[in-house]
Amino acid sequence: MEIGVPKETKDQEFRVGLTPSSVRVLTENDHKVFVETGAGAGAGFSDEDYIQAGAKIVNKAKNAWRRELVVKVKEPLKDEYKFLEKEQLLFTYLHLAADRGLTENLIDCGVSAIAYETVETEKNTLPLLTPMSVIAGRLAVQFGARFLERQQGGRGILLGGIPGVRPGKVVILGGGVVGTEAARMAVGMGAQVQILDVNVERLAYLETLFGSRVQLLYSNSLQIEAIVPEADLLIGAVLVLGRRAPILVRRKLVQKMNPGSVIVDVAVDQGGCVETMHPTSHTNPVYVEEGVVHYGVPNMPGAVPWTATQALNNSTLPYVLKLANHGMKALELDPALAKGVNVQNHRIVHPAVLEVFPDLAS
Repeated sequence: MEIGVPKETKDQEFRVGLTPSSVRVLTENDHKVFVETGAGAGAGFSDEDYIQAGAKIVNKAKNAWRRELVVKVKEPLKDEYKFLEKEQLLFTYLHLAADRGLTENLIDCGVSAIAYETVETEKNTLPLLTPMSVIAGRLAVQFGARFLERQQGGRGILLGGIPGVRPGKVVILGGGVVGTEAARMAVGMGAQVQILDVNVERLAYLETLFGSRVQLLYSNSLQIEAIVPEADLLIGAVLVLGRRAPILVRRKLVQKMNPGSVIVDVAVDQGGCVETMHPTSHTNPVYVEEGVVHYGVPNMPGAVPWTATQALNNSTLPYVLKLANHGMKALELDPALAKGVNVQNHRIVHPAVLEVFPDLAS
């Protein structure tokens, strides 16, 4: 099979769909890989690295796109819609619930679009979302600590505090992978940490991890209203598979937060769980609304592309190899991969995405 690896075009997105080591595996299995020149440079991989792995370097994006299987990291942007073709396999993060325009385009062009974030195993794990969620959770605290600095517009709070001065308070909405990793970082810094979640079993599991170092609270509207105004750093870590994230923090609650507090909404790629949040970019990552600093970069792991690209490939390569070896028949061989299909044959096939856009049903 011919496999294309285009250069990512999202603002300061330096990750790449395949590493040279992944290319080597594919070429050793008699597949042809076409990598757009410079696609891996931001992650530390040169064109020569890809050539040595057996890839062919192409100078134009269209020459990487117009292949049977296209492997990316982020969703196609508007300038890339023209490259999408019927009978083509697209394997990447899509997050369609937050992007009606892309959803409509995928339906119109007839591409088979498989989303990393909805590939789901029999044990209900998300193997292709998890590695980026780990990174995003850790970065949420790292970025939050930065923007709490006064020079960055924050309150001027050191999350870890010092003897005689209280540490910063970190409130995390959601105790999944993102929330857990954010808590690890915040606890490591010495912050006061609270996690809110609706899953009592998950809260019990988190107690085995953190003990008394983290306050674990059942999430409901009254609890959120009581806790959020006290937060120096609020992290949105809510995930509802394939659907738009629920709004848990309304504007009136943001208004009650201290000026210079920081919100990092990792759920922004699924619409965000804070009403005042909208997507930003690595170039312009924050804005101030209601006196609170908002960080809404939807591709946070792109800030650490060397780490993130390799972590992603460790998980995606087995699925890429199945698609390359078997084409769409791979969906019959692997139920987890089949659950990743969002759009196929000019229609939405993933039930969660269809719930978001019922009017687009065929």
